[in-house]
This record gives sequence, C-alpha cells and structure tokens, in this order.
Amino acid sequence: MRLLLDSHILLWWLTDDPALPAAAKAAIGDPTSDVFVSAATAWELAVKCALGRLEFPIGQMAAILDEAGFTPLGIEVEHAVIAGALPRHHNDPFDRMLIAQAQHEGMTILTVDPMIRRYAVAVLGGSNN
Repeated sequence: MRLLLDSHILLWWLTDDPALPAAAKAAIGDPTSDVFVSAATAWELAVKCALGRLEFPIGQMAAILDEAGFTPLGIEVEHAVIAGALPRHHNDPFDRMLIAQAQHEGMTILTVDPMIRRYAVAVLGGSNN
C-alpha cells in the first residue's frame, strides 16, 4: 500500500503517541507499505514551529524521515493544479495539497481529519477504520 501521512499522524508515529489509530499504526508498520511524507507536511510543521505552536527539530526533518524509512514526496506542478481545482470542502492549503498528491499518485492518506473524507481519495486512520 502507498501511504501519505498527514502531519498529526507523522508526529504521533514518531513519538509513539497512543492517539495514533491502530489501523494507521498497523499500515505504517507493515513492511509491504511504502510510506511517504509530503513537502507540504514539512512546510506545515515548519510554520507551526516558527509560530511557537510546535516544538519539533524541523532542521533535522530529512534525517528523521530517512531514519523512519519514509520517502519524501515533493510538490509537482500537477499536484498544485489539482489542489487548486479541488472543491472547497476544506480550506487548509496543506491538507488540500495532500489530497491532490494522494489523488494523483494513487495513495491512501492516513489522517483523522474528517473533512478529508469529503474528497474522492482513499483515507485510513479515522474512526471508521
């Protein structure tokens, strides 16, 4: 399975937080899963760190992803075009980018954000999984 982690799922995985849904934990831990983290997620975390809303070693993000075995996913022009054309169910630009990337790349988003389920994209990690 090709998985794309939302920011909270990434943080919960890295800190072994009990808030991480069991289905998400199992999917990430499955050795057959390919796990991706979007540049949009790194950007979102960097913004939260800069605003003082999150303590995270953002300067070590690439090394942290590498150590976790996660693959960075860059933002391509196609992703931006799709994100811009999405219905306005969700106004968070970071989440809209994840939706576009998952749609374009054939990925499942791991998230507990119920708004993401309003889009034509595979989702795992919420209360329905």
